[in-house]
Amino acid sequence: MMRKSLAAAMAVSMLFAFSPTLSFAAPSADEAALVLKKKKLAAEIKALEAKKAELTSSITPIAKPITKPKAKPVRVITQPVASPAVAHVKACGSFIQCLFSSKKRRIEVQNASVSAAPSNRTAREDVAWTESKYPVGSLIVRTPERALYFVSGKGQAIRYSVGVGREGMQWSGQSSIVAKTEWPAWNPPPEMIKREAAKGHMLPDHMDGGPGNPLGARAMYIGGRIYRVHGTNNEDSIGGAVSSGCIRMMNADVIDLYDRVKVGAKIYVYQ
Repeated sequence: MMRKSLAAAMAVSMLFAFSPTLSFAAPSADEAALVLKKKKLAAEIKALEAKKAELTSSITPIAKPITKPKAKPVRVITQPVASPAVAHVKACGSFIQCLFSSKKRRIEVQNASVSAAPSNRTAREDVAWTESKYPVGSLIVRTPERALYFVSGKGQAIRYSVGVGREGMQWSGQSSIVAKTEWPAWNPPPEMIKREAAKGHMLPDHMDGGPGNPLGARAMYIGGRIYRVHGTNNEDSIGGAVSSGCIRMMNADVIDLYDRVKVGAKIYVYQ
């Protein structure tokens, strides 16, 4: 055992004898500076974290109270109940519209076309015509059929759907067209004004022509000018007994007929 220890000691002494320059090197100046810088940065980071903690603890949240909007008071409006007569006029839109519409169709009048220009609705068709006793250019009204025929040529006619007089106001006979007017004004006859006044309805003495006028876009006056073939702003009433004796047509149809009929043309009305 002693021999092994002695041999090891001799080996170490020989190593140091042959390596006189072997030694543990000290850290360089750059490495020392880097270590110092790291220590300094660590100290600064620690100082910043302490400052952050201090600031965080000094902030107090500001809580705003939640306020609900004030409810607006509910205003209750009571309206008087309209009488049946007033409610009826409102359903038509106006008394004039009610007067010029069918009793059975007055509720539909509120949907009738009343516009700045005539609608394109039409109820006419070309038909064969075999009654030679009527001259070309004449008009034949068949009240029960709710139709007006214009004899357009030999063996030919144009059939228009029309509205005719109400019960008690229908008439028949032969006359002629004495005048034609575009967008006619309306002057209710004294008999109509008096009759409607007795019912509590006041008619105007005069109404200028236009889309709101009950005579529509065109009028062709018959005989003494009491009765007319005219248009209407209540086109849904066509096909009924609706007027005070006049023959009523859709605006598009009355314009078409107006351009065909000449003053002096014969008109025949049958019940």
